[in-house]
Amino acid sequence: MQIKEYQNYHETQKHTSSDFPFNIYPCAIPRDFIQVSLHWHNEMELVVIKKGTGLVSVNLHTKTVSSGDIVCILPGQLHSIEQKEQEQMEYENILLQPSMLVFGEQDLCASRYIHPLISGKLSLERFITPELIWYPEAAHCIYEIDQLSAQRPEGYQLAIKGFLLQFLFILITNQKSRDSVSKISADSLQKLKIILGYVETHYSECITIDQMAALTYYSKSHFMKFFKQHMGMGFTEYLNTYRLTIACRLLDFTEDTVLDIAAQVGFDNPSYFNRLFKRKYQMTPKNYRLRYKS
Repeated sequence: MQIKEYQNYHETQKHTSSDFPFNIYPCAIPRDFIQVSLHWHNEMELVVIKKGTGLVSVNLHTKTVSSGDIVCILPGQLHSIEQKEQEQMEYENILLQPSMLVFGEQDLCASRYIHPLISGKLSLERFITPELIWYPEAAHCIYEIDQLSAQRPEGYQLAIKGFLLQFLFILITNQKSRDSVSKISADSLQKLKIILGYVETHYSECITIDQMAALTYYSKSHFMKFFKQHMGMGFTEYLNTYRLTIACRLLDFTEDTVLDIAAQVGFDNPSYFNRLFKRKYQMTPKNYRLRYKS
């Protein structure tokens, strides 16, 4: 696993191939990582919970998810995955470019459903749980996709496309309202993406609230209110949390000293870095590294 695989908010890593833009890969929290930070990308993502319990957020709507749940994340939606308390969770990511389901310029399905999904004009149920009456139909599609991906018989790509279309049909036909769980306007979402993108690029530097207020064309007080309203924490707390997440990646995948890592992620005071790290992870950076290596 590469350090940047999960660190970017506007995730730029290419998950799928150009000839068949579809991929599945397994993940585990906290075995592989403690959290997948808030990010977005241009692919559609299905998070299928295989075992355990965790937290998944889509456009700042956070829910506890458990074995059997399916989370549907559309292109451009902010999302994150986190450990819940001391629980463990195993899940698989199914990533695809919705454009792979388009069969030409005159395709009615593309103009009426696929393109609106890509642009955000059409929404789907985000959290698909076994309590839903139509859950077995949706879960069956995922099961068949998993089997096809594992066995790869001749022509399996055709069948995967078929089950993906069937899965979307089930979600669309059972959608009761237009994004009934939406918590954030498009303008506010775009502002947040600007803020998060800046943090992604400049987290190793000194970042002040004055800078962020100027970036968003808000007053300092309005920026702080806006950020806390949507993110549930102050900007400084959020920035420190992001820096600590990157520090974990560096502790996991490099041999750099703790002192060097603290400086790389923007902490010019090693004692402050160690104090924040221990408060968040209940262990020192050195013990965190030993735990990962073991």
